[in-house]
Amino acid sequence: MDEKPVVVGVDGSEHSRLALTWALGVAQRLDAPLVVAHVRSEALQLGEARIASLGPSPNIPDTVLNGVGAWIEGQDARVPVRYESLDGTVSDALLDMARSARLLVVGSRGRGGFASLLLGSVSRSLASSAPCPVVVVPHEERTVPPESEAEAGRVLVGLHPEETADEVLDFAYHAALQRGVVLEVVTAYRLPPSPVLMVGPPAPALQVPPPIPLDDETPELVRDTAGLQEERLRPFTERYADVQVSPTVVPADAAGRLVEGSRTADLVVVGRHRRHRVASLLMGSVAHAVLHHAHCPVAVVPSPTAD
Repeated sequence: MDEKPVVVGVDGSEHSRLALTWALGVAQRLDAPLVVAHVRSEALQLGEARIASLGPSPNIPDTVLNGVGAWIEGQDARVPVRYESLDGTVSDALLDMARSARLLVVGSRGRGGFASLLLGSVSRSLASSAPCPVVVVPHEERTVPPESEAEAGRVLVGLHPEETADEVLDFAYHAALQRGVVLEVVTAYRLPPSPVLMVGPPAPALQVPPPIPLDDETPELVRDTAGLQEERLRPFTERYADVQVSPTVVPADAAGRLVEGSRTADLVVVGRHRRHRVASLLMGSVAHAVLHHAHCPVAVVPSPTAD
């Protein structure tokens, strides 16, 4: 059994119940222990501190963990389960748990989140800064059931041949291997800018030339990008010989392809960039867009230099 646990944050909301269900399944698939973590409300922490200041510290039961424990008992869990009642802010407490975790799983929104938000502030913060991979499980309103079982199950990963870290690909290949499903690798190629966008105000008697059709250049762009993708994947394909890989090359918008593909996928894997002052830039535009709009769980994998 893997000694590093899968950690899941719960708060009693339906969103966290979806995350718990997903985390239990992946912990059993990985044969790893599961740690269920609940950060107590600020009011409860403050109230307990005030009572403790007057005498012996009270032993207030964690009703959220009690309810979760009762639910897990009915699931026939095949791995050890530990429960942690935590104090502090939710982000800081779960970030501390992530330091010794194999994987951190959270819901896309918590109990206190606004219904209109696609991604809660805690989930976004953890995905931007946790030292281990973070999986964000979307709420039910964003999930789309596949039309058939044959469509479901694959793993998608976004690949930039020059920037994506090995850890991201290793995570994606291992996830596909554990599930026994196809791994679809999505790489985008840059379209050349239209001449209309590059030409300044025309000189007298000159007209802006019409855009040059891209059809003549596109096959070469696709071929070059596919070659870079194949070269980048080669060591992983050799290492994970049992994983069936479906390489995909798309024009410009990798995020759009990943979001659309998430409708019939089990998991989307994206990488996290090097540390930046702005959290959304730390994750990168693709990871940011996928986290906000994907219809299935999204794994954000840090690179060794992300911190």
